Amino acid sequence: MAESKSVFIGKGEEPVGLALKYANRHGLVSGATGTGKTVTLQILAEGFSDAGVPVFVADVKSDLAGMAVAGTKKDFLEERAATVGLAPYDYRGFPVTFWDLHGEQGHPIRATVSEMGPLLLSRLLDLNDTQEGILTLAFRVADDEQMLLLDLKDLRALLVNVAERRKELSAEYGNVSAASVGAIQRKLLALEEQGAAKFFGEPALELSDFIRTDGNGKGIINVLAADKLMMTPKLYGTFLLWLLSELFEELPEIGDPDKPVFAFFFDEAHLLFDDCPKALLEKIEQVVRLIRSKGVGVYFVTQNPMDVPDSVSSQLGNRVQHALRAFTPKEKRVIKAAAETFRPNPNFKSEDVITQLGIGEALVSTLLKKGVPSVVEQTLIRPPCSQMGPITKKLRKEFVSASDMEGKYRKTLDRRSAYEILHERAEQAAAEADRLAKEEEREKQRAAKAKKSKSASSSRRRSSRRQSTSEAVFKQAARTATNQIVRSLMRSILGTFKK
Repeated sequence: MAESKSVFIGKGEEPVGLALKYANRHGLVSGATGTGKTVTLQILAEGFSDAGVPVFVADVKSDLAGMAVAGTKKDFLEERAATVGLAPYDYRGFPVTFWDLHGEQGHPIRATVSEMGPLLLSRLLDLNDTQEGILTLAFRVADDEQMLLLDLKDLRALLVNVAERRKELSAEYGNVSAASVGAIQRKLLALEEQGAAKFFGEPALELSDFIRTDGNGKGIINVLAADKLMMTPKLYGTFLLWLLSELFEELPEIGDPDKPVFAFFFDEAHLLFDDCPKALLEKIEQVVRLIRSKGVGVYFVTQNPMDVPDSVSSQLGNRVQHALRAFTPKEKRVIKAAAETFRPNPNFKSEDVITQLGIGEALVSTLLKKGVPSVVEQTLIRPPCSQMGPITKKLRKEFVSASDMEGKYRKTLDRRSAYEILHERAEQAAAEADRLAKEEEREKQRAAKAKKSKSASSSRRRSSRRQSTSEAVFKQAARTATNQIVRSLMRSILGTFKK
């Protein structure tokens, strides 16, 4: 058998294992449908768990849930165990925690919009360069104005605010197109229709809850229910890349440990690289290249080994290649390329063997001392100790209910964030506008009253200057009488002087 410091994979000419010291140098498991990739993933996860290494696997077909319970004794399993030298062969379950982005088949997994960031969110929304630029601008506005972006309603409110302030923001951050903002909002609505709203929010996943061991020192195997998630492949690929990026950001540098801190299996890996923008591919390359020094081993699982770009594939030191079929010239080229990635074995030609492998057989090459790849071995894969295939819904529910993660993640939180802040601003602006409108109305009323009062006073003054008819007649009669009296007096006086 393989050394105790390795994960036993199976037997070729000699026992074949994956050295734990080099398990953080990443790996690739590939092969056509039905050739045994899932079982290989299962036995690697079991081996890591036994070694005290926590594991993450995406369960695309619900087959990996069976790792939580012991396998059933079967003749073909016993025969395979004897052939590869797996003794004693015990049937047992492993410590498993079930997760589900939709919260139906496991504990909910959530992330905040801020944690996802504009680059991954742009990929998730399938934005063009202009739209991605505006989304990046929106994130910058949120940072500058100290607004948390926790869930999709926060992002929607922020986009509305950006559209309303586009003239102001264009002067500071660059051109903001109302049409582009509208396009982002429509794509955000489509994303919500796919169920993504359940993923964004709080409580956000704490990575320490993934990197755990049980009371016996066995690594916890975190199983993500991905059967429904596969219906939205961009969400699936983006979520796993986000998880990988978070591991890279949060874990400390530790160099090359004696065993990995965490083993990450990326099933259906082609969904990560299909239509992958250049900027995102560069980020994947960087994460895969550097996360090794943080003790994380990344294993891509896919049907076609060419699904993984050369820039990433060149960093995968441990390889398990199941059978491939060659019916077309293109498929023949794939087989030739896959065979050339192995260190040759003088006993056979890899290109020929790849098409002749049976179910549960694979060409295996792992890293040995000083990181040198081993000579490729035609390997019979060992049988798993846990159950192959799904478990009942009832049993799964019991595991979920019994986990201490259920109480921590089931209930959602809704802290004060961008939505509440912008809503408060809108209410304050509306109240201020209402106050100003009332003040303006009062000013108008005061002005109208003053004008009316002034008009009345002016009217009184004009009225006081005008005489009535009787006053005029009286004044005229008085003047006439006065004149007559004056004339009579004058005549009297003059008559006296004449005498």
